[in-house]
Amino acid sequence: MSVRNFAANTIESYLRSVRYLAKHYMISPDRLTQEQLLDYIYFLIKERKLAPGSVNAVTAGLRFFYKETMGMKDMALTIPPRKTPRKLPEIFNADELSRLFSMISNQKHRTMLMTAYAAGLRISEVISLKVGDIDSGRMSIRIKNSKGGKDRYTILSPRLLLELRAYWKNYRPKEFLFPSQIKGGQLSLASPDLIFRNTKKKAGITKAVTFHSLRHTFATNLLEAGADIRTIQILLGHSSITSTAIYLHVARQDLGSISSPLDLIDLSALDRFKVQQ
Repeated sequence: MSVRNFAANTIESYLRSVRYLAKHYMISPDRLTQEQLLDYIYFLIKERKLAPGSVNAVTAGLRFFYKETMGMKDMALTIPPRKTPRKLPEIFNADELSRLFSMISNQKHRTMLMTAYAAGLRISEVISLKVGDIDSGRMSIRIKNSKGGKDRYTILSPRLLLELRAYWKNYRPKEFLFPSQIKGGQLSLASPDLIFRNTKKKAGITKAVTFHSLRHTFATNLLEAGADIRTIQILLGHSSITSTAIYLHVARQDLGSISSPLDLIDLSALDRFKVQQ
């Protein structure tokens, strides 16, 4: 997997899939039968009640193990593809974003969440940012070795630049823009998520939004502001424009000018009926 330049998270996910399978049966996975393999997947769905996306992550690791590592193609073909329901992402409205940011008294934490939203970043990209990645001359932020091992540039908001400068004056980060308190190293993936969940609770936001929803909101707001879908794809770093196209279903770009068919019906008789009642 390292030779194929798989991301560290993918490697860990694949290893975990094989490890849990071996632990479930307490025998080496290469000694399992096709029936046992299918029974395990059924167990994940019915007993563990894993979401379709989680099941697909497990089966991807198992397919790689059997097909590429062990050369057991028949076992790999035993694993059926599982359709993942396409759900529209939850996004913040302007009031919720304002409440979210205003609830954070810690300047470092506030700037971190604002950066994620203003630049459309994943958690892994936020914690990997370095001071030198902020280019105020070109008003851009360089994202290095992101998902799929790709580099890209995204926009640097003038408002975010002011926040970053104020943050830098107080914290003076040396390498990582948002370093861990332990020797200034890289933050763990769990840290920004914990900060987000605590702040969401303080802000009284009850929507099923996550840290990643900041990225979804960034893309949706750009689309509503008139940015074309191809530009948004580049800013997000999506390999396929299909992934970006989902925001067409979320954005309210044209909804304000569309009338419901109900508004086109003459309901004056209904109004007279209500008065009589």
